[in-house]
Amino acid sequence: MNPLSRKASKQSSGEAQRRLAYFSERRDEMVSTIRELVEIESPSDNKAAVDRVAGTIAQKFSALGGAVRIHTAKEFGNHLQVDFGFPGKPGAKPVLLLGHYDTVYPPGTLATMPCRAAGDKLTGPGVLDMKSGIALMLHALAALQAWHGGLSRPVTVLLVSDEEVGSDSSRAITEALAKKAAAVLVLEPSYGFQGAVKTARKGVGEYLVKVTGKAAHAGLDFQKGVNAILELARQIEKISSFTDLKKGLTVNVGIVSGGSRTNVVPAEAAAQVDVRIARMKDAAGIDKKMRSLRPFNRKCKIEVTGGVNRPPMERTAGVAALYAQAVAIARELGWKLGEAAVGGGSDGNFTAGLGIPTLDGLGGVGDGAHATHEHILISELPRRAALIAQLIETA
Repeated sequence: MNPLSRKASKQSSGEAQRRLAYFSERRDEMVSTIRELVEIESPSDNKAAVDRVAGTIAQKFSALGGAVRIHTAKEFGNHLQVDFGFPGKPGAKPVLLLGHYDTVYPPGTLATMPCRAAGDKLTGPGVLDMKSGIALMLHALAALQAWHGGLSRPVTVLLVSDEEVGSDSSRAITEALAKKAAAVLVLEPSYGFQGAVKTARKGVGEYLVKVTGKAAHAGLDFQKGVNAILELARQIEKISSFTDLKKGLTVNVGIVSGGSRTNVVPAEAAAQVDVRIARMKDAAGIDKKMRSLRPFNRKCKIEVTGGVNRPPMERTAGVAALYAQAVAIARELGWKLGEAAVGGGSDGNFTAGLGIPTLDGLGGVGDGAHATHEHILISELPRRAALIAQLIETA
């Protein structure tokens, strides 16, 4: 390394350490913001509750100078868009900060799962997935404004209310904003206690397989009946055989229902099927197999509905380039940032599926998402915020 390069490297590292120190001094403020959001319960299926936390978050972004836009939704909570313009670069593409404020927990969960700091852990419903990620957005943007007197590029924030239940009412908004963005940073939880970011996610499909047979008295007219449950059992074996682990393709029959009484030959049965794909090119193949199911008993009828509704996030060149940027920033901050490919989906799948460079898993570090032991590590908040702030500027 020549002397000029060495000097630039030292200056860059020194700036990174100053930023890290800035967030370390404000760690308690970040915890306070997270606690405030966690203590406003927001289950996906409770519109009033979700809109309540959205209102609180909107006020916080507005206080930072963001232009708030509410996308109203009837069946789910409203979606929140916040735009931070930058007059110095007219026409410049924004970076999109993406996340959600709905959680999987029913109302009243706080009574048995309070938001509480114990040692290095902060617990509570949704603290990891992903209210800590929202707080990190707020504090990273506030820091950038404090350091520079404003943002050095346009930024758009999109927080949706229905990610945990499929993103049906928000997907179009997410995709429309992603198409205008230079890059997408997803503040979903990181992977593992080392805080790895997510550079690949599986796509998700949901199918419903319904079988219709013929009802009959199980004692008097057994032979006149056509058992839909028996037919479905055979179909389940067939469906399960579609799994191909080498391709990263899994097919799971997760919910089965059927029948009315034990003394009635069941006329109806149904199975709900979860499909995960690592590559978009496998979507058509599994869809064809599901729709090609034919009854073993010709007296039965089969109806298959559904499909792949969330494309995979594949590790494209754009994703890899964003990850490389994040690795370089983390190195200056003093740690090695890993990456992970995971089976679960997020709204980052939609943006990556459009070919927009996307980096996921930038949010809180912890464990127990969707579980009673959900928590984040408080000590990880400063360097996470420093990483996000630098990515906002450079992505």
